[in-house]
Amino acid sequence: MFSKVVGRGRALVAVVAAATVVVSGTVLPEASAAPSGPLGADSMMSTVRDLVNMGPRTTGSQAGRRASDYVAQRFRAAGLSDVHFEEVTSYDWKPSNPGLRVGRTRIDAFPVSHSFIPANAGPGTRTTGANGLTAPVVDIRGGKVDGHDVRGKIVMFDLAFLLPTAGLLPLTEYINDPDGTLLDPDVMLTANPYLTSLESTVRAAQNAGAVGFVGVLSDYFNSNRYHNEYYRKLAMRIPGMWITRSAGAQMRGLLARNRNRARIDLTVTRSAVTGRTVVGMLPGTTRDTVMVQSHHDSVTAGAVEDATGTAEVIALAEHYGKLAERTGYRPRRKSLMFATFDTHFTGYQSHQAFVDKYIVGKRTPWNIVANTTIEHVGRHAKRASDGRLVTTDQPETKGLFENVNLGLKGSLASSLTRNDVRATTMLNASPFQLIRMGIPTDASFLLVAGVPVVSFISGPLYMYDDADTIDKVDRSQLAPVARFFRDALDRLDREPGRTIGLIPSKR
Repeated sequence: MFSKVVGRGRALVAVVAAATVVVSGTVLPEASAAPSGPLGADSMMSTVRDLVNMGPRTTGSQAGRRASDYVAQRFRAAGLSDVHFEEVTSYDWKPSNPGLRVGRTRIDAFPVSHSFIPANAGPGTRTTGANGLTAPVVDIRGGKVDGHDVRGKIVMFDLAFLLPTAGLLPLTEYINDPDGTLLDPDVMLTANPYLTSLESTVRAAQNAGAVGFVGVLSDYFNSNRYHNEYYRKLAMRIPGMWITRSAGAQMRGLLARNRNRARIDLTVTRSAVTGRTVVGMLPGTTRDTVMVQSHHDSVTAGAVEDATGTAEVIALAEHYGKLAERTGYRPRRKSLMFATFDTHFTGYQSHQAFVDKYIVGKRTPWNIVANTTIEHVGRHAKRASDGRLVTTDQPETKGLFENVNLGLKGSLASSLTRNDVRATTMLNASPFQLIRMGIPTDASFLLVAGVPVVSFISGPLYMYDDADTIDKVDRSQLAPVARFFRDALDRLDREPGRTIGLIPSKR
């Protein structure tokens, strides 16, 4: 549909940009100078620091509440109206006294998030007790549970990350990569830590009667602090532990000398908590509404995931709020809704409740005709041969999932190049909409509900780890991403709501 643009150096970028700025006979304007103020990197980095300094912004925690209060205060200061919280019930997960032993040797382990919860996924406390859980170990390595007798046993397996960057190539419509980042095999073959074999393996293990599991982080750097999300379709009823590749080798060596038995210790308390999504409006002349979205919660410092996305949303709110204060301001046709969600790591209850209220139930006056989502502006990192995490100066590869019409696709492609959003691939999300299957971004629920989306995301290796610290933020790409979404929002304002999607909307 569009040329794939992969080049080295600005000269080639300029040639490609000149060839692609003509869309439906309209010449797009040249890029404006990099803005200062809200859309500048300094302002957004300040917001990132504010959020990171709160500590882990877990759903229902004091830091999580501070984060939502902070976003609301920034929205009000930006001049947004109807700033409020959409509250839902979610569930906190707190482990205590975790341990993994083979014989007398303690293995360095970290509890698998959201494991050992009640079968109904409700609140409760579960424990292996003072004597722990000791059982034989069945090591399936990178294989499947099927064919193994795991009843009453602990399953040991190598966790696989399932979606490398190269796996998205069939969906590719356009690539802006002036540095040739995507030509690096290490980049193309590195899988993000979101789509993994955890859910399928634990489901099969539980169904076959296993009493616990140990996941070896074989595709990961030398850390066991992997904070996986809660998989909504599976209640992990048995206790689980993460161990590093080197600890996996140690454990496998010890098992042979200890009758192939291991001990897991874990106590888990699952409690009902309140998730708070922050919503603010900049009304236009119609009720047709375009969303600007990210999430403010985190389970670690959450610098890249997703203080950067929240900073981008706040920056855009401030940008449009300042425009609205100018003398002679002409309101936009479409209203803008700015939102940062909660419950990203605890089940996405906020996202589901939002779709039910705003899209399915239509219980508000706002007719959401498009969604823009911004997640994770980070630097690329890789696993070194010795297992260390090495952060590079390259931007993390980015995906832009969209299901908009052909004219808008052209505008988005041109804008990626014009605004210098690097190492970015435009991906056609329409097939996922047709089969009502989600995409690996927070816009997934809206896409499935039929809303056209422009959803920006990256999947750095450290995004679920304690290593997601402020040094991982790609400061050089904060302003380009903000300018890209500014241009996208301005372009969406000129498009009739019903024709934004590649598949015409009935909304």
